[in-house]
Amino acid sequence: MKIICSKEDLHMGINVVQKAVSTKSTLQILEGILVEAGDTLKLTGNDLEIGIEATVNANIIEQGSFVVNSKIIGEIVRKLPDSEISMVYNNEEAILNIESGNSHFRIRTMSPEGFPALPEVRKENSFAINRIILKDMIRQTIFSVGTDEYRPILTGVLIEYKDGELNFVSLDGFRIAKRSLEIEANIENFNLVVPGKTLNEISKVLQAQEGNVYIYNSNNQILFDAGSFKVVSRLLEGEFFNYRSAIPNDYETKITVDTHELMSSIERASLMTTGEQEKNYPVDFNIADDKLIVTSNTTKGSVREEIRLEMEGSDLKISFNPAYFIDALRVIDEKKVNILFRSIGACTITPIEGNEFVYMILPLLK
Repeated sequence: MKIICSKEDLHMGINVVQKAVSTKSTLQILEGILVEAGDTLKLTGNDLEIGIEATVNANIIEQGSFVVNSKIIGEIVRKLPDSEISMVYNNEEAILNIESGNSHFRIRTMSPEGFPALPEVRKENSFAINRIILKDMIRQTIFSVGTDEYRPILTGVLIEYKDGELNFVSLDGFRIAKRSLEIEANIENFNLVVPGKTLNEISKVLQAQEGNVYIYNSNNQILFDAGSFKVVSRLLEGEFFNYRSAIPNDYETKITVDTHELMSSIERASLMTTGEQEKNYPVDFNIADDKLIVTSNTTKGSVREEIRLEMEGSDLKISFNPAYFIDALRVIDEKKVNILFRSIGACTITPIEGNEFVYMILPLLK
C-alpha cells in the first residue's frame, strides 16, 4: 500500500476517529485505527460502543489496509512538518513507513482482520438536519445528561420525532433540558435514547459550516452521516422518563428578564457558594416590585444582586442550585427569556415567543 496526502487532511481525519478509540482495553486492536486505502482513504476507530469512520483526501498509489496504534500515529503526524506525507505499508513485514521532509518513521502494525467492523444500519426512518443546528441542539441539552450508573437510561439524550417536531431531551433528576425543532420528514413517529458520550463526540467533530447530517436508526443502532465522516452508536435500552408530565404549564409568578444579566448576577452570587464544604449552598431569589434580588449567605460571606425586570403574579422567595441556572442560561441564545415560578415545585425557563426550548429546574429546600 502506498498513499500521499497532506498533513492537515491526515491530522484532521485522525483527530476525528480517535474519539472512538479505546484508551484502556484488554483488546490491543481496539487501541488502534483501521486504515483502508481503496477507492478512497478511510480511517476507522471503534470501541464497540461508538464507531467513527472518516474519509481523507489522498492520492492512492497502491491499495491496502492495516491497523496502527492510534496514539503513536496521532503524535507522529501532529509533530511532522507542514508538508506532504508519504505512507508505504510493507505487508510482509507488517511495517508502516512514514516520510515527510527529512523525517522517517517505521511503525509496527496489526492485521486488519481482527478489527471489529462497524455495525450495519439500514437507511430507513431517516431524516436530515443542518450541521449547525444539530451542534446547537446537542450543546443546548447535553449539559443535563445524568451520570448515575444505576439509572443508565438517563445517561443519554432522548431523540424523538412526533408529528413534525424533533425533540432532544435530557434530564438528571434535578433538571430537564428540552430543545425542539420543526422539520419536514416523511417518517413515522419514533423515540430513542442516544448515549451522551456519542452526542458529545459528534458535537466535537461537527464543523460550524453549512451542510446536512443524515440520521438513520435501526436494530438498536443509530448512524450519523455527515459525508466526510460517519458515526455509528448503540442505543440505550429501557424506557425514558415521561418528561412531559413533569414539566408544569401553570405558574404563580412570571418574570421576563435579560438572559445575560441574570446569568452574570447568579455567577457572581455563586462565588460565595464554591468550595469543598459549601458546594451545596443555594442562591436565594426574592421577586417583588418588578425586581429580582439574588442573594447568597455562606460562612465565607454574603452577596446581593439586584435586577430590574417585568413580572406578573405573586411576590415570591425561592432558592436554587446556582450551577443549574447558569448551565441553562449559558446555552440560551435569546436576549430575553420568560421564567415561570411556583412556590412549591419546579421553575421553567422558556422563550418569549414559541416553544424552541424549555429548561426545568427543581428548587432547593432550606
